[in-house]
Amino acid sequence: MKIHSRGKFPVFEKDKFIDVCVAAVDDGQKAIREIVLEAVADRDGIIKALGEPTEAGVFPLYKSSDLTIINFVWAPFMTLLPHNHKMFAVIGIYGGREDNVFWRRIKGGFGSDGLAGIEAAGAESMGPGQVATMGKDIIHSVANPISKLTSAIHVYGGNFFEPPSPRSQWDHETLAEAPWDMDHTRAVFHEAGVRYSA
Repeated sequence: MKIHSRGKFPVFEKDKFIDVCVAAVDDGQKAIREIVLEAVADRDGIIKALGEPTEAGVFPLYKSSDLTIINFVWAPFMTLLPHNHKMFAVIGIYGGREDNVFWRRIKGGFGSDGLAGIEAAGAESMGPGQVATMGKDIIHSVANPISKLTSAIHVYGGNFFEPPSPRSQWDHETLAEAPWDMDHTRAVFHEAGVRYSA
């Protein structure tokens, strides 16, 4: 399937997108990537179906034990600290810009196991219509580098909110590892949204 084929989505429809992802999740990340690529090629259709983004936030569209679909909206200039997912992720941008820094674990870190440290290992900048795929062991941090909202559809190969194995996040300044905290993530989005609205 090509990005402009409009094969599954002549016009983006939220319920059909969810149904197609549910049907494809057992086929793995590559199949989900093709679906998301086609979906984010229709920005106008996504806006019509989901609404024009007006505030930062984490807006779930679907959740099960093997699949989560979220509409993420990033406030201008906000960043999210390094974290992992422990499941595959496919991220499709339909508005704005998203910068990812990818990290790798290094020996001699901050944890007692000597493996908790991380160092930067690469970066990627994405705009509308582009998609990133991340394996279950990828660590990344995210930034919206522009002065307007950035919007993206994220599809995860598992329950993002209640992962089957513990996830981690790393402090921006010290890069020390800690247990992943969804409440902290929601607070970051809320605080960034307050700054945007001020």
